[in-house]
Amino acid sequence: MTANLAAALHAEGHSVGALDCDVYGYSIPRMLGVNRKPDVSPERKIIPPRSPAGPVVMSIGFFVEENAAVVWRGPMLHKAIQQFLEDVEWGELDYLLLDLPPGTGDVSMTLAQLLPQAKILVVTTPQPAAQSVAARAAEMAAKVDLEVMGVIENMSAFQGPDGERVAIFGEGGGQLLADELDVPLLAKVPLETALREHADDGNPLATAEPDAPSSQAIRQAARGIVAQSPVHLPVMQSVAAEGVPAAAVSGTELPVVQ
Repeated sequence: MTANLAAALHAEGHSVGALDCDVYGYSIPRMLGVNRKPDVSPERKIIPPRSPAGPVVMSIGFFVEENAAVVWRGPMLHKAIQQFLEDVEWGELDYLLLDLPPGTGDVSMTLAQLLPQAKILVVTTPQPAAQSVAARAAEMAAKVDLEVMGVIENMSAFQGPDGERVAIFGEGGGQLLADELDVPLLAKVPLETALREHADDGNPLATAEPDAPSSQAIRQAARGIVAQSPVHLPVMQSVAAEGVPAAAVSGTELPVVQ
């Protein structure tokens, strides 16, 4: 979902980075089609490789042998993510998407410490068991004062070969979770073979097949993220009336939600 959302936001005209914070289960480089190590700038900053789909990418997978297991304790995880945020030349990004591991462990707490302004997007599958796990992740976010911006229901019902609606994992879990958290349900992404195939091939479905049902749902979620992002607009300097000093407000920024 992170890889496809990053590709979708880039396709919508935004500058995007994808940071793979799932250190034990790193997969973002493969899903975004990046298979080379990053360069280093003269200032000793790591330059994140750019995916063919558009976003720049950073992952622990660039610094270990292919498919090697990462066996680290919590403090090492914290240090690695801190370096990815501070020592990488991200440039001017509109969005930096961080792919988190499941659950409420060290990585999530590190994120709260290093990026207190970050917002959490909760991804769940429709069945009650997954919904309850996702709810705990949202509860963790609340405890560390991170805002939950919305819910995405992944692996939703799909249309079978005979036109029938097939709901392998049940239905309605994403909406129930969104209602419980009082946040919007940004999309229901249907279960689709092409979504998995394109991820394995490093060519995100969201941009490779924009008309596919899953792509349309992911693009809808991306637009929902954009709609919740503040936009800073310059305020024009007011014209002074006779005898009244002008308000020198040129350059003041006001947050405006699109």
